[in-house]
Amino acid sequence: MTRLKTLGCAVATTLMLALPAGAALAKDTGYIFVSSENDNAVTVLDGKSFQVVKTIATGERPRDMKLAADREQIFVIASNSERVDVIDIAKLEVVRSIDVGEDPEMFDFSKDGSKIFVSNEDDAEVSVVDVAKNEVLAKIEVGEEPEGVLVSKDGSRLYVTSEVANMVHVIDTANNEILANVVVGNRPRRFADTPDGSEVWVTNELGASVTVLDAKNNTIKETISFEPKGFRSDDVTPVGITMTRDGKTAYVTLGRANHFAVVDVATRQVKDYVLVGNRAWGVTLNRDESMLVVVNGLSDDISLVDTKTNKVLRSVPVGRVPHTAVIDD
Repeated sequence: MTRLKTLGCAVATTLMLALPAGAALAKDTGYIFVSSENDNAVTVLDGKSFQVVKTIATGERPRDMKLAADREQIFVIASNSERVDVIDIAKLEVVRSIDVGEDPEMFDFSKDGSKIFVSNEDDAEVSVVDVAKNEVLAKIEVGEEPEGVLVSKDGSRLYVTSEVANMVHVIDTANNEILANVVVGNRPRRFADTPDGSEVWVTNELGASVTVLDAKNNTIKETISFEPKGFRSDDVTPVGITMTRDGKTAYVTLGRANHFAVVDVATRQVKDYVLVGNRAWGVTLNRDESMLVVVNGLSDDISLVDTKTNKVLRSVPVGRVPHTAVIDD
């Protein structure tokens, strides 16, 4: 028995030593990843000390990022390299790249995670890409300068903004056919949807507003305008948006107005405007929704916000022209 126990311990020790370095940190590391367009890199911050853990080299002009479903990898658009780089969270390095078409900007995963839908700004197209095969399966023609991409909760619909056409395209993911073209505000950018998928919210950068779409019949339900004190309408440029899991609160970054707005989803009322950094751009919540991370594109930092008080806890320097933040928690 003693010999067997000793042998078992030896085997266990061998297996532990065989694990690659960092494997224990493959998921839920607490790291904050921030893409920086002018550095061709993703900055990795420790989620407690907010010190830089590593700077990961990527393709040129990294922008949109998302966690894969298994939360072991992060996909990041490298716009000027016309690809998506895949970062292994355990290794903190790019392990492969996926070719996706000209000037990609934003993307979303299919419901099963096997495909990504990528907006190709210069081509006025959306690429449908097989993740495993690294193969473009289809190209969907849309309006000029597509940016925002959102797959519906049930996976059956794809929403894409066209900045030039002031339009949201609603696409059937089964056959890649456009079901509806909805004219919204001036220069629509990005999306959030309610937990039940009944509403799709789209930010209008040059309209100082958010358009609320009825997802069932593809019609406009309401337009929410933003008017922070001391700013002209032209300076209020909404881009980033995220929504709490319960669907009660939306957070909208206001770009050159250097604020984000806190919106009551049910009443459509703006509850607060919060001052952050220069050109508030991307926005995301941590998993327990206690902290909001706002990416400030022209002050080269992120603002960490307590969601209970809407107070900025601190600003943390990151790379040059940060675009998107992802939290691995």
